[in-house]
Amino acid sequence: MLTVLKTTGVPSLGAPSVLLSFRMASVSAIALLVATLGLETSTGCTRQSQVAARGAQVMPFDLEQTIHVFQRLDDGGRQTVTVKDPANAQQIALIQSHLQHEADKFRRGDFSDPARIHGDEMPGLAELKTGFVQIDIHYTALPNGGEIRYTTANPSLVTALHRWFMAQVSDHGRHAVDH
Repeated sequence: MLTVLKTTGVPSLGAPSVLLSFRMASVSAIALLVATLGLETSTGCTRQSQVAARGAQVMPFDLEQTIHVFQRLDDGGRQTVTVKDPANAQQIALIQSHLQHEADKFRRGDFSDPARIHGDEMPGLAELKTGFVQIDIHYTALPNGGEIRYTTANPSLVTALHRWFMAQVSDHGRHAVDH
């Protein structure tokens, strides 16, 4: 039997608690959708701000003073981090030290830092962890930062590198570009 609540004029299925349960279920469904899509919530947190916060715990340089460039290449890719101000010697030294350390870890199959920043389910990460011996990983210091070059003859690892790069571009937002 369908009745109308006199206080609200809202249709009811016989009891006010049913209406309240429906409203709570609707709010829960909307909250789940927002969380799943990574949309901004009432706390103002976005996936990119969460990644930036975790990145600050792993990367010693200042994201606001640097830019990440991820270049997908036919045989792998190039990751470059440079300073926006070429006179900023402190940030250049931090970039170079960090990228050299990361390249050393990647050559051993240790991708724990990207996992800490982006999550264990990051696209391409599982393939890179298992296929690292088939990837040549080379660090080069640059006058304004540094770069890591990833090269492989394995097409599935090239795809994994490209997926990994695109996930980083997406997660880092304005701090990274796809070149």
